[in-house]
Amino acid sequence: MAVQKLRVEITKGEPVRYLSHLEYLRAIERALRRSALPIAYTEGFNPHMKMSFASALAVGVTSSCENLELEMAEPVACEAFVNRLAKDLPEGIVIKRCREVPLRGKSLMSEVRLASYTVSIPVRLPEALAGERFAEKVIESFWQAPIVLYTRHNPKGRREINLKSYITDLAAKMENECLNLLMKIRITGEGSAKPEEVLEALAAIHGSSFWEPDEALAHRTGLFAVSGHNYIPIFEV
Repeated sequence: MAVQKLRVEITKGEPVRYLSHLEYLRAIERALRRSALPIAYTEGFNPHMKMSFASALAVGVTSSCENLELEMAEPVACEAFVNRLAKDLPEGIVIKRCREVPLRGKSLMSEVRLASYTVSIPVRLPEALAGERFAEKVIESFWQAPIVLYTRHNPKGRREINLKSYITDLAAKMENECLNLLMKIRITGEGSAKPEEVLEALAAIHGSSFWEPDEALAHRTGLFAVSGHNYIPIFEV
């Protein structure tokens, strides 16, 4: 039986960039077992830790702001929790902070409404194209398009989504022969968008053959909930 719930912010760094969400989850579970922290478990034939994430992270994307909640079978002070878990986490996963939240409060997944990312991709520009002007034109092409359709393929078929319905902010600049994008993406009950989808759509709209989408490095910089008319970091909700 759970007596306490802790909200924790952790990272997903370069050494674990290519772990799937399930592999990332299992790495954290192994660290929790080694730490001997009193995590609460579900009942039944196959009990598992009472742990939930705010938003799953795609393979190949790093993050400085992954948030999860853990239910505890015994009360644990946040400082003790951080100290005990930190020493057992694998390279690339760092626990940043921890706080206690109401045991019966809303789930993180139901609260998160926005994610922010940076994406860096090498760009091979002809000498005639000025770097900063190229970055401006890429963004202009996105905002000037009436809609930006992206086709998702899955085992059930294909589905078109309008990426513009999810993007609240999009900016770009050139630096060291890389196009650096900053984007904020809404997370809704109907769905969301992925950074790589935005990048593919930008290439299609702009008609760009100057980059390879597979070379992009994406990093999640923030997860946010809504408070009134403002977005606030999910950890602080």
